[in-house]
Amino acid sequence: MAGHSHGRRGDPPPAPEPLPVAVADAHTHLYIAAPDDPAGALAAARAVGVDRVVEVGCDVPSSRAAVALAEAYPGVLAAVAVHPNDAPDLPDLPAALAEIDALAARPRVRAVGETGLDRFRTGDAGRAAQEESFRAHIAIAKRHGKPLMIHDRDAHDDIFRVLESEGAPDTVVFHCFSGDATMARHCADRGWYASFAGNVTFKNAAELRAAAAVLPAELLLVETDAPYLTPMPYRGRPNAPYLVPLTVRALAEVRGVAVDELCGALSANAGRVFGTW
Repeated sequence: MAGHSHGRRGDPPPAPEPLPVAVADAHTHLYIAAPDDPAGALAAARAVGVDRVVEVGCDVPSSRAAVALAEAYPGVLAAVAVHPNDAPDLPDLPAALAEIDALAARPRVRAVGETGLDRFRTGDAGRAAQEESFRAHIAIAKRHGKPLMIHDRDAHDDIFRVLESEGAPDTVVFHCFSGDATMARHCADRGWYASFAGNVTFKNAAELRAAAAVLPAELLLVETDAPYLTPMPYRGRPNAPYLVPLTVRALAEVRGVAVDELCGALSANAGRVFGTW
């Protein structure tokens, strides 16, 4: 989740050309992007070759909603967490974490996240609570044998420090990967996945594209983070899972591979991380 601002200007972009091989949106927020019509959003995504999504909660209510959506729709799996920017503001963080722990046991929950650290929106006063929450989510992921889905904003070194001190779960996904090629190699050396969102298409994202170019194909995922980070040429307009093909085609160009080849890898990776939908 890119931030807390839900407003997006303009009409939804037109549907892109369908992908030749279906892929998964590895991180979306339909409770914000399509609160009144999740079925319509899922149908629009399927029509362009995005046949599966991971619905991600950012607090206890949205995590409950993610589980309910995943239990209602076969093309949806859930991830549950307290977002790092929310952790310092909760009146009872341990109670919220206990609720996330209980939700993580549900069979349609396939990841714990998004959790991590955010040095952009949370200042010094909130850092201890953020780190406490992150460490607790790592423990929850390991306890339930679920992948850990990481939110990392301006916090690369601290994220690595905490993962190394706690011991990372078997599967780690850096949602909306925000590092450079050096960080991508660091993650690849540890077998950690990088999920790329629409910001990889932005003009000023040369370092992000360099990271996408060097990451091993078997560690690559794609996501929308909808309604945020709408790919070019529609930056600033509302995002939704049906726009994944724009990011996939940009990634294929960056990596110098055919779109169908990349789709096959992305689909296989999503299945390896999240299991069957």
